[in-house]
Amino acid sequence: MREHLHRTVAAELRRRIRCGTIAVGHPLPSEADLCQEFAASRGPVRQALAALRDEGLIGGGQGKRAVVLDAVPTQPFESFLSFTTRAEITGHVPGQRLQEIALRRPDPAVAAALQVEPGTLVVQLLRLRLLDGHPAMLERMTYTESVGRPLLDADLDAGSIYALLTERGVDLASARHTFDAVTADTTDAALLEVDEGAPLLRERRLTTDSQGVPIEWSDDRYRPDVATVTVTNTRSSRTAMLRQP
Repeated sequence: MREHLHRTVAAELRRRIRCGTIAVGHPLPSEADLCQEFAASRGPVRQALAALRDEGLIGGGQGKRAVVLDAVPTQPFESFLSFTTRAEITGHVPGQRLQEIALRRPDPAVAAALQVEPGTLVVQLLRLRLLDGHPAMLERMTYTESVGRPLLDADLDAGSIYALLTERGVDLASARHTFDAVTADTTDAALLEVDEGAPLLRERRLTTDSQGVPIEWSDDRYRPDVATVTVTNTRSSRTAMLRQP
């Protein structure tokens, strides 16, 4: 539809950047050329270019030719939550393959994060996330039993777990994210199709309800060629950033 033309333009430009047709450091076609190619007015073309700037893929503007800065879209820190939503926003087709799910007793570190006794049963799952059919991220997720038990009978290859939990009325109020770099272990290497010991971007996430009660603890490991994170600070910002040695 014509009202979604800017999405079509953005998706095609992302594809060209991702596959190297327009390499990092090279300019995009001019606005006039893009208007002609996509039979579009300047409005949709400028919307598409603005989306790519927000994702960190291109720079330039205010009369300057847009230039490719990166082939991997960045994700704003404040919205780093749903893999499915992020994938769709950046023009990818998300997918998932459940590897295992079970009721287990968590290790002491996970039990402490969820504020449960070590002998308490929780729901743990291992799920591979895909972008356009290719391995992108491996999820190790642990839910308190009351929240996670419905997942045991759900089709977790169908889409977003957050969407499923929200539909069931689960109170997902806030999440604390910790990012670092780790090396791929045997499981990571096999499922993400990288060498054992290869660097991965890890996100550890503690999700709580509106009363501050922990619901979920997750250890997500991303291939660094498909995920980066940006943080924007301003002098008036109250967003907390903690750097640990």
